[in-house]
Amino acid sequence: MTDTLRRGYVPSTYGQLHYVECGSGEPVLMLHQTPRSWTEYLDVLPLVGARHRAIAMDTLGFGASAKPAGVHSVERWADAVGQLVEALGLDRLNLVGHHTGGVIAVEVAARLRDRVASLLLSGTPFIDDEKRRTADRRTPVDLVVPEPDGSHLLELWNRRREFYRPGEEAALNRFMIDALTVLERVEEGHEAVRRSLMDRRLAEVTARTLAICAEDDRFSLPALERFAALSIETRIVPGGHVPLPEQRPERFAEIVMEWAAG
Repeated sequence: MTDTLRRGYVPSTYGQLHYVECGSGEPVLMLHQTPRSWTEYLDVLPLVGARHRAIAMDTLGFGASAKPAGVHSVERWADAVGQLVEALGLDRLNLVGHHTGGVIAVEVAARLRDRVASLLLSGTPFIDDEKRRTADRRTPVDLVVPEPDGSHLLELWNRRREFYRPGEEAALNRFMIDALTVLERVEEGHEAVRRSLMDRRLAEVTARTLAICAEDDRFSLPALERFAALSIETRIVPGGHVPLPEQRPERFAEIVMEWAAG
């Protein structure tokens, strides 16, 4: 197994896009959830990199990628992904998306069609007319008001604490770093997902598609039934919650490589 992580930037019409990669061979591009960064795949990259050119990018507006003005949207994020794909010369690739990254991945796969060999959706919500209609009524996930005494930091920590088990504080620390980097816009990613046309774009996807979800991820687990109704293969992964790639990196990487192999 190789553990050498290589960092890079590519230009885009929105500014520079940051990515980290490992290994060589058939590409696997991984897209993270909101408001995370490539570090969500920190432990997955070297495992997948043992067989593939494993790439994790920072979504436009997050991590070390450019943070342009204007409203976030799944379509704009997909534009940036497409530009990274072209800049890296990825003629054919396997695509992985976790939570928000899964919604972006659907849009990218619908655009690139046969260039996407396989699509893996992890903990991906199923966005339909009902979700779009009630988007303005959703409860904020990560919104905290900065306080002079720093108490908002503990509030943000506690909002996410239930997703992590004892001993997983390092992963929660990485979440905090990512969220604080975009604190003034931390909810916009969730809002953009709710506005997306993901259910309609799924019909344009030609890649083999698998939808998985951690057994304790109560937010996205119900979506598996919706994916199954569209004849998309589904699996429940034991022993994880929302941060599945960080909690079960070995199993996550196994599924990624198994699905990419066809």
